[in-house]
Amino acid sequence: MTAAPRAPRTPPDANATADPEAGASGTAGSRSRTVALAIISVAQLMFLLDATIVNVALPSIQGALRLSGSDLEWIVASYSVAFGGLLILGGRLGDILGRRRMFTAGMALFTVASLLGGFAQEPWLLIVCRTVQGIGAAAASPAALSLIAVTFPQGRERDRAVGWYTAVATAGGGVGLLGGGVITAYLSWRWVMFVNVPIGVVVLALSWRVLRETPRQRGRFDLSGALTGTLAALLLVHGLISGASDGGHWTDPSVLAALGVAAVLLPAFVVIERRGSQPLVPLRLFAGRTRCGTYAVLALTNTAMFGIFFFLTLFLQQVWGYSPLDTALVYIPLTCLLVVGAKAASRFVTFLGARALVCWGLLAASAGMFWLSRIGESEGYATGMLVPTVLTYAGLAVTGVPLTLAALADVADQDSGAASGLLSMFRQIGGAIGLAVLGTVVWSTVASAADTTSAKDALAEGIGHGFLVAGGVAVLSLLVAFFTLPPHTSVRVERAGSGDPAAVRDAGERGKG
Repeated sequence: MTAAPRAPRTPPDANATADPEAGASGTAGSRSRTVALAIISVAQLMFLLDATIVNVALPSIQGALRLSGSDLEWIVASYSVAFGGLLILGGRLGDILGRRRMFTAGMALFTVASLLGGFAQEPWLLIVCRTVQGIGAAAASPAALSLIAVTFPQGRERDRAVGWYTAVATAGGGVGLLGGGVITAYLSWRWVMFVNVPIGVVVLALSWRVLRETPRQRGRFDLSGALTGTLAALLLVHGLISGASDGGHWTDPSVLAALGVAAVLLPAFVVIERRGSQPLVPLRLFAGRTRCGTYAVLALTNTAMFGIFFFLTLFLQQVWGYSPLDTALVYIPLTCLLVVGAKAASRFVTFLGARALVCWGLLAASAGMFWLSRIGESEGYATGMLVPTVLTYAGLAVTGVPLTLAALADVADQDSGAASGLLSMFRQIGGAIGLAVLGTVVWSTVASAADTTSAKDALAEGIGHGFLVAGGVAVLSLLVAFFTLPPHTSVRVERAGSGDPAAVRDAGERGKG
């Protein structure tokens, strides 16, 4: 039997970088880790691009299935509600049951739902399949990030791995818009679902050979915490998305009820977790200033980024008259910029430190967003959109790696799944808040300007106001990062489990307040 297949099955060891049987040079072990990173990154790309890939195809879906307006909104929203609401539960289940097991189970569920969704002939079936896709993504996504921690040794190699992972995660939305435009133009809207199937099958086939399983934790599952926390997250995301739909339904009884119950369940969840012996989300994860600040920065950054993504696409098609394919092509350089920026950040974080890199990135992104707020006053693509979007995306691209490393720093191995779930959850909830806040600003402006100007001009004015608010959110995120992230040092995530209580720390300091 060759050595390469055996290396991933070796139990994870904090002090080992490769299986001894993988060869003295470590080439086979390095190759296995590269394949593992590719599998994890491709899976994460699938989960995140599915949040946007159907956007460009929505008119085709509406015509084929004779969807109403509210049903059409839930083709997108059902995935985000399930994905964002179940991430904490998925992360904790990975800690308890094994992360490779949860990763493959979630990927299998996601793949089957994609296949059935592509064949859907009724609106309700497509919405159900999109919801099941979100459930599968919520199970697998936290486990994917946790598997990086047990696959790559601490230091430069792990920093680069997180850099690739973050680049893929950051580019997911842009790839989704690009893929949706190309697929809809040349194939059929059904292929935005079918395209996941062959990729999912390959990922599943390779996962059992390459990915390492993590030990199952003994103990009792926190059922009360799971029920309150999951329901609170689901209702919060549901209320935010529903409230922002069709220009805002914030006074709708169902929206108020969802947000009100979430407001009651969230403090109840905190009380349950504080008293529990084996909580779903260990509150020690929030003990340090660095991690609390990191989660806040992640939420605020995605609040601005998601809104920019959505309304920039709307502006291109409805104001400048771009086709779905033209709109998709616009995102090619921006998506490449996100990948290159994240890769560069994985190198620069060692020298500049987390705080400097995040703050400079958010400063550039804020300037780009404020510039974009004037997009309706310019008819030129180069200065009206290209330059400010490049500035915005370049700034956002370099923030992902240091924020991911900061969120996972000082996390014991048994808590890494919960920490990863929280990281992804704050991203998703931040995106939902972004659509809610910016959507309310945009559509209220459009409504007030509709009587005095054309529909296109009103929409351009509303989107400009939305970008202005996004810039303000980015500035707020910059201030939070400046006062909470550790200065002068790069954040390094060490593998826990070696018995050393200080095994996971910042490079030179704890980074806590």
